[in-house]
Amino acid sequence: MPDTRPIRLVQFTKSFWLGGTEVQVVELLRGLPRHYPVQVAVLEKDGPLLEGVRALGIEPVAFPLGPSARHPVTLRRVVAAASWLRRMKVELVHAQDLYSALIAVPAARLAGCKVVVSRLDLGHWHTSLQARVLRWLTAHAHHVVANAEAIRSQLLAKEGLPPERVSVIRNGLDVAAFDARAREGLFLDVPDIGDAPLVVHVANMSHPVKRQEDLIAAVARARRRVPTLQAFLVGDGARRPELESFASAQGVADAVHFLSWRADVPALYARATVGVNCSAAEGLSNAVMEGMAAGLPMVVTDVGGNPELVANGRRGRVVPARAPDALASALVELVGAPDTAKAMGRAARSFVVSELGLGRMVAEHDALYRRLVHGPLTPARDAGPVPHP
Repeated sequence: MPDTRPIRLVQFTKSFWLGGTEVQVVELLRGLPRHYPVQVAVLEKDGPLLEGVRALGIEPVAFPLGPSARHPVTLRRVVAAASWLRRMKVELVHAQDLYSALIAVPAARLAGCKVVVSRLDLGHWHTSLQARVLRWLTAHAHHVVANAEAIRSQLLAKEGLPPERVSVIRNGLDVAAFDARAREGLFLDVPDIGDAPLVVHVANMSHPVKRQEDLIAAVARARRRVPTLQAFLVGDGARRPELESFASAQGVADAVHFLSWRADVPALYARATVGVNCSAAEGLSNAVMEGMAAGLPMVVTDVGGNPELVANGRRGRVVPARAPDALASALVELVGAPDTAKAMGRAARSFVVSELGLGRMVAEHDALYRRLVHGPLTPARDAGPVPHP
């Protein structure tokens, strides 16, 4: 019989603005067995996903950070959170990101409950100080969840965590909901490109790690052999003007189309020939998973969890990061071999359905939570004093 003993659980995240982590938290909240008495804590009680949490009958409790980890305001928030955890008789806290961990980890330790920290990327956006703080917080957690084998390997090799304290739980995708959104069609107009082969790339334009410039350069090179090739870049951010200027300088302003953020990405993917992720660093990309769910062959860079998802030659192509020539060659190959591309796309879709379903992600979290609360646990090691932010 399944274990239905209740676990008093708190999911602690930064906010409910649109983002991969936030979407996964909401899906986890929706999917966990109903006998979980789940609470939610946030640093900022705001964002478009908040109503979805409230629809589940959960009102998040806010513990805003102060200006730094050792600022009196932050310390007061830690004490308040610890008092709240004790009052609610919480058994397990799951901190989903660096900033929520700043409150969640010390508060859970003060309250005497167990704490899990998620590590969902390779730390490519952290400053050296943030990396040291996150390493300290991770060392003081009872368990760590990585969403890719590449992240787990880094935690073992570079942070010295014992293997038994790190679990890999890949992100989950609600395939049925994704398909339904694709069937709804486009919400907004797109450039009329006719039957031209289309590359779709989905990522923010706020951080240079996403390397949209490599895709732009690759499209310019690929169009020498496939003159009709077009690209839709979905996303927005501070780097967009310079990327648009770069597209003009490369002579592809008429072929590289900037679509801003959109809610109809599944329908855009349905029109594409190839999906691309050309980041210089990644965790486990939700955009890649969605492209695969749409039955697209994906061309991705050899970073983070990308190779785990795509498996070079099976579900797409894996190319070196910061290598527009290699990216262009892969695009030309797939556009020029439609039967091969479609076979890779079918394999990608099958992999998402069998290995990346939402039910699997929820079930693996449920099993981990039960093991941590009801089973033997490896204690967190002493990592010394917290680094001063």
